[in-house]
Amino acid sequence: MGKYSGKRSRVQVDGSPSRSRSSPLDMGAALEQHEGLIHAFIRRQGGGAISYEEALQAGRIGLWRALRGYDPRRGATFATYAWVAICRQIHQRVRELQREQEVRSAAVAPAWSSPDPAERMEQRLVREALFDLVKQLPEQLQRVIVCRYGLGDQAPCTLQQVGTELGVSGERVRQLQQEALAWLRHPAHSCQLRQWVDKNTAADYRRALAQNAALRRARRRQP
Repeated sequence: MGKYSGKRSRVQVDGSPSRSRSSPLDMGAALEQHEGLIHAFIRRQGGGAISYEEALQAGRIGLWRALRGYDPRRGATFATYAWVAICRQIHQRVRELQREQEVRSAAVAPAWSSPDPAERMEQRLVREALFDLVKQLPEQLQRVIVCRYGLGDQAPCTLQQVGTELGVSGERVRQLQQEALAWLRHPAHSCQLRQWVDKNTAADYRRALAQNAALRRARRRQP
């Protein structure tokens, strides 16, 4: 344990427990008397990843708790007891600051971390395959898909907004959208895109064909 120098005062902490008889003035004097313990600890052990001032403030809390909790009947000297309390409080503060730093780093990581080059390439290829597929649609259906899903420079549009642009009702836009999606999801047309997005299994193809069959049945039931 490190040595420290300090003027002796009339405050006695090596007698009966201080918490049972210390007044606020006594506590303030005791904190001042024994603060050298904190400086000795920081010089010897260091404060870790915190500044000297931060370690000093944490050490003062530890010293205050030691003054409140010291009981000489347990056999340890006050200096030994306080040294442990100061150590515990400073290290606790170090851990708190480290956790705060980790939270801040996690919060900002997506904003500054550079994307993986392979991931960027895959995203570009998926986008290109999607646009190539949509371009094969008839012009009206292509316009519906581009507007509804915001594949151009504009944000996604509602059925009514697309209908206003095309001069048709919102219900008609919904029907055109279903027709376009049925064509796009058909395995004969979407094979390349499905490979990029891992939707090219036999089960995926059966599911797409079942969706299109259900759409045809629904249309036949319409008056």
